[in-house]
Amino acid sequence: MITRIDLRGRRLSARDLAATLPRPELDVATAAERVAPIVEDVRHRGAAALRDLAERFDGVRPEHLRVPAKALADALDGLDAGVRAAVEESIRRARLVHAAQVPSDFAVDLAPGAQVRQRWLPVRRVGLYVPGGLAVYPSSVVMNVVPAQEAGVGSLVVTSPPQAANGGLPHPTILAACALLGVDEVYAVGGAQAVAMLAYGAAGETEADGAVLCEPVDVVTGPGNQYVTAAKRLVRGVVGIDSEAGPTEIAILADAGADPRHVAADLISQAEHGPTSASVLITDSLALVDAVERALPAMVAATKHAERVATALAGPQSAIVVVDDLEQGLDVCNAYGAEHLEIQTADAAAVADRVTSAGAIFVGPYSPVSLGDYMAGSNHVLPTGGCAHFSSGLGVHSFVRPVQVIEYDKAALGVLAERIVTLADDEDLPAHGEAVEVRFA
Repeated sequence: MITRIDLRGRRLSARDLAATLPRPELDVATAAERVAPIVEDVRHRGAAALRDLAERFDGVRPEHLRVPAKALADALDGLDAGVRAAVEESIRRARLVHAAQVPSDFAVDLAPGAQVRQRWLPVRRVGLYVPGGLAVYPSSVVMNVVPAQEAGVGSLVVTSPPQAANGGLPHPTILAACALLGVDEVYAVGGAQAVAMLAYGAAGETEADGAVLCEPVDVVTGPGNQYVTAAKRLVRGVVGIDSEAGPTEIAILADAGADPRHVAADLISQAEHGPTSASVLITDSLALVDAVERALPAMVAATKHAERVATALAGPQSAIVVVDDLEQGLDVCNAYGAEHLEIQTADAAAVADRVTSAGAIFVGPYSPVSLGDYMAGSNHVLPTGGCAHFSSGLGVHSFVRPVQVIEYDKAALGVLAERIVTLADDEDLPAHGEAVEVRFA
């Protein structure tokens, strides 16, 4: 059901480890070729293109591309009470964590009359994409909207695919989550066409659309399939993006003390996302390997989405990696850079402190990835495909940017004038120096 990769007795370089460890295959370049005409179509034809593309890809032609306010209110009224309570608790915890992420302004006085200040400014408008494929993700609404709101973004847009079963609107649970968060600009647009709409805006087609259906945004965030990822690559530079997200992945670093059923359940939980999801166990315990391999078949057969789970676990992106010891296990973890990394070892917190590459780290047997997906307060929009080596998960920092403010008086500038002129002349940019000298002529 899942392959083994035996690294015992092998000390591989970082380059060799990267080539040896399992990875999902994600051909974004080929997807981008297919997506480019879609992006251009939306850019030039706006709402008319969006309706044509919805009919082609989603099997429905939405009457309302922008979700009416009544539909948002009705979705919230119809939301199951238990689901509503769970979403509200998820929002509460996420707000506590993301509020603490807000960076502070500062000012540095370098000399009398010489000051540099730094301000953190929210972006003007953001577009948040919520998938609507194999599952429904109200949690993704929470994870995208809350950090943007805590950052102080003034204009938020959510877009999610239209569904024939919901009259051409997104899934009602998605709409209800938007209503709970106070987001009233929601669109029934999915896939690459949604990213194009957010990046370039879209002209209206019908009287209900208005002359402009959607104004462009400054930043696009949110997970999606390879076509959404390809579209984000194509519009990067026109707008900012959070990342080029690939299939979800979990790595578990475990020792002989880990519960094999816990480990198996956590591998299955990520495989449930889809057949290209990656589930990786890294351990120095053959007894644990054997126990997990024995547990998986029955546990997979018993879960609702057994077929897609089995496909994901058997795929080339999933494996059990056997190592000599914890040190080698940490080397593998840091080379892999998992989106989600669980530490199920003795002294798990101390081991977690030695991890240098992971989207999020889950410490101990009672901090499963599922906790982070919904209720931990952390964000579940995380870097995949090894991008944790250089990027981080979604947060307040994704929606703010620092601006430096420089204020010197005449005396403070005069102290530096000669040195500025010296450097300007050395770089053969004399007008730079002259711009200072003219102030003292």
